[in-house]
Formats: sequence, structure tokens, C-alpha cells
Amino acid sequence: MEGFFEGLGIAALVVLALIGLVIGALAGKVTGRSVALYALVGAAAAIATPFVLAALGVTVLAAGGLLLVAFVGAVGAAVVVALVRTLLHRK
Repeated sequence: MEGFFEGLGIAALVVLALIGLVIGALAGKVTGRSVALYALVGAAAAIATPFVLAALGVTVLAAGGLLLVAFVGAVGAAVVVALVRTLLHRK
């Protein structure tokens, strides 16, 4: 797992943050809700998803390169933003 963290690098973290910001902002625009809140949640989720998967033992991310890490981050951000939207707007 240490190899994953060493190989990820600052560039990948920046790419993940940007992907999460975009996904969250789009979700905020589409739903008509707080764009800033969803953008921050999306960025945090996109950055956290590869680390959570690495902690769970998914080692294919380290070999997959930046494109796979970015894809996993985008999927993670979309899932978490959808969960947050569901939890915040349930009454």
C-alpha cells in the first residue's frame, strides 16, 4: 500500500480534486442546490476513493495509472454526491 501512496503523487491529487469539483458543481447546478457544497463534497470524495480502495486491498489501481485512478475518483465522487443529496433532502 505504501507503493500506491508514493506512486500517486501531487499531480494525481490535483487531477482528482478537479474532477470531484466538476462533478459536484454539475450536480449542484442540475439539482438547483448549493454548488459550493456539492463541489467540496465531490472533491473530498474523489480524493478519498482511491485511498479507501487501496486500504481495502484493491491493488490494481497502482498498476492502472493516472487514468484509472481518475476514473475511480470520478465514480466515487458521483456516488458520494448522490448519497449526500439523498440524505440531505430526505424528509
